[in-house]
Amino acid sequence: MEARVIHPELKEEIFGVKTRPYLLQQVVNMQMSSRRAGTASTKTRGLVRGGGKKPWRQKGTGRARAGSIRSPVWVGGGTIFGPLPKDYSYRLPKRARREALLSALSLKKQDGKIIVLEKLEIEEPKTKLMRKLLEGLQVKSALLVIPQPDEKIERSTRNLPGVKVLRVEGLNVYDLLRYEHLILTEASVRVLEERLPT
Repeated sequence: MEARVIHPELKEEIFGVKTRPYLLQQVVNMQMSSRRAGTASTKTRGLVRGGGKKPWRQKGTGRARAGSIRSPVWVGGGTIFGPLPKDYSYRLPKRARREALLSALSLKKQDGKIIVLEKLEIEEPKTKLMRKLLEGLQVKSALLVIPQPDEKIERSTRNLPGVKVLRVEGLNVYDLLRYEHLILTEASVRVLEERLPT
């Protein structure tokens, strides 16, 4: 399998904008926050099983008054102010997300880390075929963007460390910054330019 590298004219409105590091940071923080599970949980006294009956009468025993064996001061009682499930995700304005994506794409072009292939086809979904192609391109860490679903390509890269396949609609700032090279096909560039109108 061979992939011919081409050098198309990339739109300056998408691949040549001014880089905005603060926007990149904000969008990466947003993506990482959205990935947080937020599933840490404890039980308050109302959630702990039992404790419905008053342990002893209010007066006359000589002991401190108690209303439930699930009081937070008792062993086996509830937790005070413990963590509860929380949603950490939030959204930045659409314009900010778009500008950050353009900044990340432009940064890749400035660093000379964009590789455009005429087309990318693989005979069968085998990891060694994809590894051989990447070695030919002298690439170890790469984000491979394809224009449409391709099971062969996606399966052949699944076990390659440092390589990830995304469809154009899934392109994001975090993955662009995480991988050293950005590999696009000619069709991917066209779809990307359509999805990011100037």
